[in-house]
Amino acid sequence: MSTKNPHLDPEKFRDSLATIKDDGKRNWIYPKKVSGKFYRWRTYLSWVLLAILFAGPFIKVGGRPYMLFNFFERKFIIFGAAFWPQDTHLLIFLLLIFFVFVILFTAVFGRVFCGWACPQTLFMEMVFRKIEYWIEGDANQQRKLDAMPWNGEKIWKKGLKMTIFLLISLLISHTVMAYLIGIDQVVEIVSQPPSAHMAGFIALMAFTGIFLFVFSWFREQACLVVCPYGRLQGVLLDANSINVTYDHVRGEPRAPIRKNIVEKEPKGDCIDCGLCVQVCPTGIDIRNGVQMECVNCTACIDVCDEVMEKVDRPLGLIRYASDNSVLKGTQNLITPRVKLYSILLVILVGAFVALLATREDLGATVTRFRGMTYQTRDTGEISNLYEVTFINKTFDPQEVTLVPMDEKYRVEVVGDQNWSLEGQAKFEGRFFLVTDSDNIKTNQDKITLLLTQNGEVIDEIKTSFVGPVER
Repeated sequence: MSTKNPHLDPEKFRDSLATIKDDGKRNWIYPKKVSGKFYRWRTYLSWVLLAILFAGPFIKVGGRPYMLFNFFERKFIIFGAAFWPQDTHLLIFLLLIFFVFVILFTAVFGRVFCGWACPQTLFMEMVFRKIEYWIEGDANQQRKLDAMPWNGEKIWKKGLKMTIFLLISLLISHTVMAYLIGIDQVVEIVSQPPSAHMAGFIALMAFTGIFLFVFSWFREQACLVVCPYGRLQGVLLDANSINVTYDHVRGEPRAPIRKNIVEKEPKGDCIDCGLCVQVCPTGIDIRNGVQMECVNCTACIDVCDEVMEKVDRPLGLIRYASDNSVLKGTQNLITPRVKLYSILLVILVGAFVALLATREDLGATVTRFRGMTYQTRDTGEISNLYEVTFINKTFDPQEVTLVPMDEKYRVEVVGDQNWSLEGQAKFEGRFFLVTDSDNIKTNQDKITLLLTQNGEVIDEIKTSFVGPVER
């Protein structure tokens, strides 16, 4: 292929995205179908990951979801452990552990996650792209189909493709909703008319539309424009980080093979065929070095190895490697920065485990009723009205009570006299604290309430009691 191809201009990549034309319009990427050992391994891994993703909502432990991210009710179940708003500090620790792990993993292995495990890549390259190849053919056939006027063939192929894309998007949206509200509620929404669950129906249609838009049109732009991960590479990667890398020491100066011509100067192993660009799903030239757009999908490795095998040259001209391993032939993964990230990760994991081990199974919040001070009763007693919120973080029913530490106060529950909490339930109630007016010495007294769980004191809750002005 001629190097006049704009994608092979060695300086062009610095000025614009490969997906944007010079006039600012979208440059549609038609990646060539690829095969090879890395592509096979990625395909096998994608089967496993997609199976786990779609099976996740159906996995239950003791009748409860194994994973649930209910932002609407602020309830999360992660690996069978439930987290409520009162556990925000634990969720923060989880997020910190996740971010530090991503930083550590990226510092060592680059963007391996993007190419092998990111949901966007899995669905785009291993599901939607495969369907597109099956219906429309390889890259050149897709170009011809898009360029031809609308006729029977084009309507049939485009219609079939979009129908399948829509069905898969529906499946993905239902799966996402199952992770958000639970599979049982999703089944209820699906099995009843839309009017019975209008909010849920609208949400499902919205998710379906988003996924269909992303995978049928937006595509690689989700990685290049929306996802911030690629832009973080500049601070996360260094010369020792492993990436999909072109060995420029061995490959340059690149030159096509010319039969019956004796080269006057030695040439590198790269024959400048441009196939590494043609198979790239983001349209970049890996020979320009590490770039924000590269998702480490290994397509260029597979196609380059295939070419090297045909021209009888060593494999691995494009491979997983670091800049130092290419330049110096040595690889050092355990750098001071990696050690620092590792220590920080161990500290965060240790702190999270300690907090999780000491977490209370039952949470309670007591506040005086808003807009009210105290009430004087005909009996001469003084009372204050309170609101209480109980959260049962266990999966078993619990009986709870509040008992004043100072015996001169007593609790009068408003309404039901028994505070019974179902497993993983939230309960809101009201109660009066009552005392004789003779016990009031100041206009505001500090009160300690003992929280009992099944008759056992588990916590002390501080609040205040307001009475008449001191006499």
